[in-house]
Amino acid sequence: MSGPPERTTHAFDSVAAQYAAARPGYPPALFDAVEELAGWPLAGARVLDVGAGTGIASGLLRARGARVTAVEPGAAMAAELRAGHPGIPLVRAGGDALPFADEAGFDLVGYAQAWHWTDPARSVPEAMRVLRPGGALALWWNVPDPDVPWAAAQEARLARRLPGYYAHGAAPEAPEVIRGLGLGLRPETRVLHWTRTVPLATHLAMLGSRSYFAVLGPEAAAPVLADERAALLEVFSDGRVEEAYALDLTVVRRPGP
Repeated sequence: MSGPPERTTHAFDSVAAQYAAARPGYPPALFDAVEELAGWPLAGARVLDVGAGTGIASGLLRARGARVTAVEPGAAMAAELRAGHPGIPLVRAGGDALPFADEAGFDLVGYAQAWHWTDPARSVPEAMRVLRPGGALALWWNVPDPDVPWAAAQEARLARRLPGYYAHGAAPEAPEVIRGLGLGLRPETRVLHWTRTVPLATHLAMLGSRSYFAVLGPEAAAPVLADERAALLEVFSDGRVEEAYALDLTVVRRPGP
């Protein structure tokens, strides 16, 4: 796992508006679980949302009462965040080098769909550096639910069609990666299951906003997405897709009182 290559960063910028419009959010149960594992409420907490993208998690954390600062390296993604969440402070940076002082006093450093673009040997110590004692690092990903047949079938089709397709990022490996850094940290995990129902066009736009498709480019992605449209209409004949997610969460606290 390492930081995003420049090509991928630019590719995400090329689909920034699509990302903002089509990507799923996160259910309230996620933030309940973050509070449970961290041991304190998000209301009033100082939170860094790193790799904030278009601000999907930033907005939800602010709605929960957190005092959010967004951190995002991509220009177009940052522009979408500013437009959609003008009240959230934004810093242009990445997680491997956070531009904040030691023990900056943050209660939470969060990564939504983003930690796999960092170098854990750098990003985890950086998070611990800017957290207050007893603060927490939280990592989460919406992953297509492997226990839902149509979602598993779609992932298998994409893997066959697209050599090198890597759908799930670092979600399952995150706890072991953190333990392997030798920092004495004790990650805890939860898996939450949830769904959202969207028009087929939104589902296809969501797929197209994934990093693999963004790098592939619209011309090469078009026939793959057209085939997915046909396959999904056999399952969802009314053109409304019930997306099913297994939401992987890892939380690790900075030692302290």
